[in-house]
Amino acid sequence: MAASSRLRRLITYLVPYKKQVYIGIIALLIVNGLGVYLPLILSNTIDSLRTEVGLPTLTRSVLLMLVLASVMWGFRMLSRVSIFGVGRQVEFDLKQRIFQHLLTLEPAYFANQSSGDLINRATSDVDNVRRLLGFSVLSLANTIFAYVMTLPVMLSLHGKLSLMAIAVYPAMLITVQLFSGRLRDEQKNVQEELSELSQLIQEDMSGISLIKIYAQENNERQAFDARNQKLLRANLGLARTRNLLFPLIEGISYISLLILLAFGARAIAAEELTVGNFVALILLIERLVFPTALLGFTITSYQRGEVSIDRVEAILDNEPHIQDEPQSITLDPKTVTGKITARNLSFAYPEGDRPALDDLNFTIYPGETIAIVGSIGSGKSTLANALPRLIDIEPGQLFLDGEDITNIRLEDLRRAIAYVPQESFLFSSQIRENIAYGLPGSPQPTIEHSAERAQIHSEILNFPKQYETLVGERGITLSGGQRQRSSLARAFMIDAPVLILDDALSSVDNRTATEILDYLSHSPDTKTVIFITHQLSAAAKGDRIFVMDHGKITQVGVHEELVAQEGLYKKLWEQNQLAEILS
Repeated sequence: MAASSRLRRLITYLVPYKKQVYIGIIALLIVNGLGVYLPLILSNTIDSLRTEVGLPTLTRSVLLMLVLASVMWGFRMLSRVSIFGVGRQVEFDLKQRIFQHLLTLEPAYFANQSSGDLINRATSDVDNVRRLLGFSVLSLANTIFAYVMTLPVMLSLHGKLSLMAIAVYPAMLITVQLFSGRLRDEQKNVQEELSELSQLIQEDMSGISLIKIYAQENNERQAFDARNQKLLRANLGLARTRNLLFPLIEGISYISLLILLAFGARAIAAEELTVGNFVALILLIERLVFPTALLGFTITSYQRGEVSIDRVEAILDNEPHIQDEPQSITLDPKTVTGKITARNLSFAYPEGDRPALDDLNFTIYPGETIAIVGSIGSGKSTLANALPRLIDIEPGQLFLDGEDITNIRLEDLRRAIAYVPQESFLFSSQIRENIAYGLPGSPQPTIEHSAERAQIHSEILNFPKQYETLVGERGITLSGGQRQRSSLARAFMIDAPVLILDDALSSVDNRTATEILDYLSHSPDTKTVIFITHQLSAAAKGDRIFVMDHGKITQVGVHEELVAQEGLYKKLWEQNQLAEILS
């Protein structure tokens, strides 16, 4: 991202809070005005003491300086609260925007991104942007005001001496410029290494059981040590650069003070400068030392903020491929009958060497139970993901009740389809909340009814806290079958007219799976059910069976017809029968 583009982004962040920014900057202007005026009061007081030593005069000067210093402190606090407060507000806004934007992106985006990196961008990088908009804006504004208001006064006191004192400052700016590119690269390296470390921690915490099963604690410890060493080296590299730059800047800035002290005495002796003006010059040059020395820290913060802006905006610039079209129609799930039609449905993954779905044509009628079987990689899950538009299919290929699904509002489409994927994800909360996830706040009897239909209610009652039981991260405290049936109960809760089960009963025994499918087939609330399975004894219960192979539907029919035909289904059935005999 170009520097001008980053600047526009920063201005965009600040626009909603421009009033607070203006207040902070005006307060800072007053602070610098008083900061220039106070040395002049001291200068006049010192010079007046040469001709008149009066306690009342001295007392008035001291009291005036004390009052002005107190006012100056008050306005300084106002400037900090205002500008730092804007940084905090922008931090809050960015976190909200990132989270809300991530919710709009399709699953394919997250499959290609490290979750640890995304978390780091939403936290550490946003914090760097906050520092940029707080500390850096305050420091830069303070530096500008300090120079603009202090230099004219210094020149009026003694032009030649003032110019000699600030003559070394261009060297300071050149030094900062020489280090800026290096600081940016090293800061980017730190952020990337931090993301990698965050990802490793997250994966190890999620897979802690697997680590222990295979006794890989030592290997994971070594992997963490290697990542941590890389982060340490990146941080040390950045620290070395900063520790080299800042003393250089500060050293150059103090040369001006030495020049002032060396040549100021001569100017006083030559009566070109009064003692009071000389003291004022020392104080004024010191006012420039701190902002100038602080410039190094400001540049570092800016470099860090630049990197973080790029990383944050990289997320926000990712437009969702799957979103509502301007002409999208609304659809009431209560009126959906559940008729699904595919016309020359094709889809290929970007990295795939052949279509995952290859010219599919079928019609599933309302209330029909369809089993989809086939070997691994035949396109079954891709078809399941296409129905609720979790993948981006072309218009004119897939229809729900005669309406092109790409023309249906996404929220309405997904409320009409209850989908239980292969991986039964549960949130780290109570099992009751997981089941009621689609309809938060549902009454307990409704939750229990859905659990009964999913054949999990009796097992939940055996848990120590029953429906209040915490399931742990990703449902780790439950067995595979319990997680699947809990996910199925969650799907039953929303009572959608279309139910898709993508191998969602693979961890459930055949008897329980058959009972669930029997219930679905004979339920008074008849639904269109599409269930993908490798359990052919369960598939045999379907009204029809679709057999998929290499992205195509190669066979369609009922169990009795397909088992009598030569083809893939017969082979799968024979393998299934042999496996049951051996088991």
